[in-house]
Amino acid sequence: MASIMSTVTLSSILLIVLLSSSAANAQLSANFYANSCPNLQTIVRNGMIQAVNRERRIGASILRLFFHDCFVNGCDASILLDDTATFTGEKNAAPNRNSARGYEVIDTIKSNVEAACNATVSCADILALAARSGVVLIGGPSWQVLLGRRDARTASQSAANSQIPSPFANLPALISSFAAKGLNARDLTALSGGHTIGFARCTTFRSRIYNDTNIDTNFAATRRANCPASGGDNNLAPLDTLTPGRFGNNYYRDLVAQRGLLHSDQELFNGGSTDALVRTYSNNPTTFSADFAAAMVRMGNISPLTGTGGEIRRNCRVLN
Repeated sequence: MASIMSTVTLSSILLIVLLSSSAANAQLSANFYANSCPNLQTIVRNGMIQAVNRERRIGASILRLFFHDCFVNGCDASILLDDTATFTGEKNAAPNRNSARGYEVIDTIKSNVEAACNATVSCADILALAARSGVVLIGGPSWQVLLGRRDARTASQSAANSQIPSPFANLPALISSFAAKGLNARDLTALSGGHTIGFARCTTFRSRIYNDTNIDTNFAATRRANCPASGGDNNLAPLDTLTPGRFGNNYYRDLVAQRGLLHSDQELFNGGSTDALVRTYSNNPTTFSADFAAAMVRMGNISPLTGTGGEIRRNCRVLN
């Protein structure tokens, strides 16, 4: 498939990524559960196959859960925690409320993992593996998921509100928010390609289709038909106009044609420093797949809890 890079090329890129990982992240390992839960990856993959077969969109939803988890105090499964008497969690933060989904898929996979390997595998690692499987199942590239994360014992709604990039952000703000997580502008541009799959709510793109000037007029008119100036906040539109259910590089072709759905999407191709990279990805799906895979490895390495940090939750929604 043209949209999938060669194994040799991807392996070479990931080797460079892994060699450049920080000492803190060196505690993660691809074979962390080789002895303690050898069937882990098969269990997660089978769970995602069932979920994607029921609803193809869930691949995008699980990828988004992983992204939103990692951007709030690291990849620690804090997004999966329900509120408690001692903290208000991330599920009802503005970026997640009414839009984050797929929690029940992770619950089911976790139950299956617990049945095979009791109190062994973290929810954070399950979410990381599920995100990769979701992408692969809808036509995207694979990558090596490093394992050994532990689960947070708290969550922060305020951190989720402030640390997850906004769909209304401009390019400098996006670059800054990614830099705060150790990711550069290339990572930003590649990871934004996750919007090649999935949908967005009217409330997240209304201001763009009514107010932005860097937008194709026919595209804006089409989107206004399902997103009125008032009301219809939960009406959905595809983030990729051409192939919203299949992973590929058409998202970048939309940006070049000024058909990015979110303001933050179109900011990647709006006369700024990421324009050239967007053009490259729009013309070269192999380069996009390689960069996306490498960026997913880097994002998965954001501030993991390891060793004796955190815990291994038995239920991803609650503390032990």
